[in-house]
Amino acid sequence: MNFKKISFYLSLFCFPVSFLSFINILYASYFDYFLSIDTYFITLAASILIGLSFLYYGKKGQKNINFIEQLILIICAYILTSILISIPFYLSNYQVTFINSIFESISGLTGTGFSIFKDIKYLDPTLILWRSSSQWLGGLFFLFFLLIIFSNKSFNYKMTNLTYSGDGNFTSESNIKDNLFKIFIIYSLLSIVILSLLNISGVRLFNSLNLSMTLISGGGFLPIDSLGKIISTNFQKIILIFSFMISMLNFYLLLNIFNKNILTKDHKEDLYLVLLFIVFCCLIYFNNYNVLDIIISVSSSLANSGLTLMESDNNLSLYFLLITIIGGSLISNSSGIKLTRFYILLKITSLEIIKLISPNSIINKTIFGSDKKIIDDHVKISFLIFISFFLSLFILSSLLVVDNIGFEKSFKLSILTLTNTVNSEMYNMQNLNFANLLTSSKISLILFMIIGKIELISVFLIFKKILFKD
Repeated sequence: MNFKKISFYLSLFCFPVSFLSFINILYASYFDYFLSIDTYFITLAASILIGLSFLYYGKKGQKNINFIEQLILIICAYILTSILISIPFYLSNYQVTFINSIFESISGLTGTGFSIFKDIKYLDPTLILWRSSSQWLGGLFFLFFLLIIFSNKSFNYKMTNLTYSGDGNFTSESNIKDNLFKIFIIYSLLSIVILSLLNISGVRLFNSLNLSMTLISGGGFLPIDSLGKIISTNFQKIILIFSFMISMLNFYLLLNIFNKNILTKDHKEDLYLVLLFIVFCCLIYFNNYNVLDIIISVSSSLANSGLTLMESDNNLSLYFLLITIIGGSLISNSSGIKLTRFYILLKITSLEIIKLISPNSIINKTIFGSDKKIIDDHVKISFLIFISFFLSLFILSSLLVVDNIGFEKSFKLSILTLTNTVNSEMYNMQNLNFANLLTSSKISLILFMIIGKIELISVFLIFKKILFKD
């Protein structure tokens, strides 16, 4: 294992934190929020110093790293950036412990939205902005990982090749830079579009800015205690639905809209997602809820955000939990098992049944009716992801049940953790106080928030490489 190579790339994840720190310093200076401005100066200095140190240590190392080293890089990136992002929480005037600071920052980076803070409206505005920007940064990092690292053919357990029609050749340095720049531009433009629409709809600029960073990343942090205090009109609800759809569907859908006339060939997964979304909405249409509120809850669940306008006394929490397990497109900020993997497992199962009934039948193994075929590796990986998800669910539930929150809440919280979804009224989990959980429970949640994002199978691959060297 060559840590010089890893440290070079690890240094690159420090400088975006420096940029966010600088933005918060400017914001605090402009609006005279000098009470906590020192914490952002410390974060700026720490991120630059650590980044330069890693850059100096790894600049002479080889730049090409293998798949296992890439997975280690991802885990190290989450840990390092979470420590840097935790500095303003830890040094704030709210007496936040170190473990709670790490918990809050990991929750933001993974887009989960669990928070140790209560009464958000009383927080320092710079800290609210810092929470939201951590989600935005985490969403951007994950898209980098998804397209640059998880598309690696050594072990393509993310199966991005099934729904990605772009240039998958990330071998040359110039090609990698081009793709990273493309991801950044699209991600930023989508954020600006959501921000502009929210602001036009009548949402105040500060709330629009924070909410846009939450929505584009599929996160759950809000600039205020309740979404209902921000979103009230039908126009604002429609914009919210549109924003959830952006984070749920293929990230490159917008790019392909501008580049191609026919989209059905490359975005059949998105078409199936939209159809499934309509079916889920129709199934609860007659439950005496506002139509737009139902659509928001379903789209929020599929996007693994968890934000909702529904009241906590709804009887559909299990239904929405099942939707969160499905998740969105393979190339999106959503978590969960993903629709394509369910599709592969269901199709192969049905084909096996057909073969038993009619052995001479012609078997069609295409994915979403496209030119791409379902091969044995796709089936094995889909099944392995399915098993690893429920294994993670069993392990985390067992660890949380020790805490005094009950079996039902432990089970629900485990699902939300592994799908990186916030504990909202939609799941009847809004009253959970994370600050009062045992330290062991917080550490378990921190670990499985990361595992939920990169999936347990990646951890198994790292252990396999370390324990069973070739």
